[in-house]
Amino acid sequence: MSDASVVCSGLSFSWPDDTPVFDNLSFTVGSGRTGLVAPNGSGKSTLLRLIAGELRPTAGSVTLNGTLGYLPQTLPLTGDLTVAEVLGIASVIRALDAVESGDVSEEHFTAIGDDWDIEERTRAQLDRLGLAGLDLDRTLRTLSGGQVVSLGLAAQLLKRPDVLLLDEPTNNLDLDARHQLYDVLTDFGGCLLLVSHDRALLDRMDRIAELDGGETRLYGGDFTAYEEAVRAEQEIAEKNVRNAEQELKREKREMQQARERAERRASNAARNLKSAGLPKIFAGNMKRGAQESAGRAGQVHAGRVGEARARLDEAGRSLRDEQRLVLDLPDTDVPAGRTLFAGEQLQVRRGGRALFAGEGLDLTVRGPERIALTGPNGAGKSTLLRLLNDDLAPDGGRIRRADGRIAHLSQRLDLLDPGRTVAENFAAFAPRRAEAERMNLLARFLFRGARVQLPAGALSGGELLRATLACVLCAEPAPHLLLLDEPTNNLDLVSAGQLEGALASYRGAFVVVSHDERFLARIGVNRWLRLSAGELTETAAPEG
Repeated sequence: MSDASVVCSGLSFSWPDDTPVFDNLSFTVGSGRTGLVAPNGSGKSTLLRLIAGELRPTAGSVTLNGTLGYLPQTLPLTGDLTVAEVLGIASVIRALDAVESGDVSEEHFTAIGDDWDIEERTRAQLDRLGLAGLDLDRTLRTLSGGQVVSLGLAAQLLKRPDVLLLDEPTNNLDLDARHQLYDVLTDFGGCLLLVSHDRALLDRMDRIAELDGGETRLYGGDFTAYEEAVRAEQEIAEKNVRNAEQELKREKREMQQARERAERRASNAARNLKSAGLPKIFAGNMKRGAQESAGRAGQVHAGRVGEARARLDEAGRSLRDEQRLVLDLPDTDVPAGRTLFAGEQLQVRRGGRALFAGEGLDLTVRGPERIALTGPNGAGKSTLLRLLNDDLAPDGGRIRRADGRIAHLSQRLDLLDPGRTVAENFAAFAPRRAEAERMNLLARFLFRGARVQLPAGALSGGELLRATLACVLCAEPAPHLLLLDEPTNNLDLVSAGQLEGALASYRGAFVVVSHDERFLARIGVNRWLRLSAGELTETAAPEG
């Protein structure tokens, strides 16, 4: 519907411990595609949950004009559910089957309603999202993470929503599935509001809504246009700061010069009065008058300095704080050509079926290679990483690993103890480092002051990534082989840039599973492997 919209009026929300998230937030998004961007921890997912009605605001209201579809970042699904149950069509399918079998009970017609074509619509929707041929009786535990995300989106689209909320919809999707999702969302005619770190998806938006400091600002155009607008704003803000700094220096200098002139005049007047031999009362009156005049002049200059300082503060507030990781990780250095992992004829079996083709996979990793592992969802990329890390024993083949530590960052970022603080987790990974050295290292990962005492379980996605990177990269001993499984999932664009900076400083070998083409292009990948149909092949770097 062309008038589909989301209206938030005076929206406020705090967590049960009174931690505020929003205060008097108001904005409206109408038909078309809107990308919602903000740093991790700013409340993007919380805002979508408020709009979807999963959370209740402490004040204000949310008004939806149209039928709602909502795909959360973490799908509340269990592995025992069938595809039909996730799609919400299981009862309709059962009723259709019963009617076709000759059972004309009224309850079946009530369950079917207007959905006599539900199977055809479902198949068409699954086909569009790359799930052609998926058995409706298949359980979720047999699907890959990307297939589950696509299935969740299909379930929402089958509702024929007017308003569609999506939270990181490209998480775990392979490149083909991403492009299919792009096409589906391009054709969506209602009000789309999505949270994503996927630049390719954000560049298909009609507008970008920036959430920062509890306020929203709308920018017309796609993400590239938004970046250009922000860059222009930043240049103006930086110029205003420089001008305000110069103005403050000038006002301070003029105030100092005025004070020195007043002191010289007072000194000269005192000498002149003494030499003129005037009566004391008259001389005292003249002295007080000079002091009052100097005081008024000083107040004028002090006021100008205060105004200049206020203008500098205002200009400074317009600057964006985009902190980058600046690291040096010499302990992660690996000699060129050193074999870190060698696997021959590796095989894994699932339910008696071989995952890899033929006699199995051969893979050798040497230092300091930077390997991108690509391929469709369900091909076994995460399984291969588990073999490299010795989390999974192969059902066939031979493995040799060099001495040295292998670190595995899974999609779940579950290395840290959620009940321990950032500082306590870091101390567990690097116990022989002095406390002062640990605090210095954590500061380089942007954890300073009270932030180091936050429990890991209270961190945002970007903060948890930085804390995990600190523990992994500065651990004892330092890792010489780093395995990363979809590391940019749930990261805002600033945090993704921070991860890029950390990997640029890392001197060992890594194998990264990612479908984020921009990310892979920026981290210096020099070897490309594709796992598909059970075969691992060397490929050329993508063009562009």
